[in-house]
Amino acid sequence: MKPLPRITDESKEYWNATKNEKLMLQKCTTCNNIQFYPRFFCIECHSQDLDWIESEGRGKVYTYTVIRRAPSKAFVEDVPYTLALIELKEGVRMMSTIVDDKIKIGDQVEVVFEEVDESLKLPKFKKHGDGSRASLTNRASGV
Repeated sequence: MKPLPRITDESKEYWNATKNEKLMLQKCTTCNNIQFYPRFFCIECHSQDLDWIESEGRGKVYTYTVIRRAPSKAFVEDVPYTLALIELKEGVRMMSTIVDDKIKIGDQVEVVFEEVDESLKLPKFKKHGDGSRASLTNRASGV
């Protein structure tokens, strides 16, 4: 079985939003800093006054690697797969899987959501322009 994200008090709003296929980021109401991953305070000014904003879900590939050797038995059926650092339009970067076969640095991407089970959807990315924002079907291999 693949490891699943650990949902904490800091991240539960984020994961609740992914169930509704929304990619959420935190925005500080004091200094307007936008941040990802979820925290209890602003990483710029240390304020605890944070709101959640919905990301456009679009960005570009900052860098990537192709995983050809499974990190554990749970990922054997997935290799090869692409793990990328995505720079979202809002300015933050997040690590995620790219669902397209071929990708290069600078490619425009958009979020899609893969349903793991009824309680969890994972954000992944595909090349922008490959159709509308959609969900991925749950694969037999899991996440």
